[in-house]
Amino acid sequence: MDTMEPHGHGMAADILTSEVANARQRIHRTELAHQRTEEMLAENLAMCRRIQAAQRRVVEARSRLTKIDPCSADRVRTGHAAVPPG
Repeated sequence: MDTMEPHGHGMAADILTSEVANARQRIHRTELAHQRTEEMLAENLAMCRRIQAAQRRVVEARSRLTKIDPCSADRVRTGHAAVPPG
């Protein structure tokens, strides 16, 4: 049985070459996916830091407001406007 092709490679060598090429493509796609995952993680961490900073500013502002008008802090927290007396 002759498995040699005209250019001197056997069928097994061609299959191996094809499998190696497919493996390289999978590696490349995996590297791209890993890079994108790292970029998304960095974006999410930055967003988390911004949210935490904003939450700290809200707590600080509420604390300052409580010192100015102790009743107003409750209205700000609940979202209800002050009800005028009478």
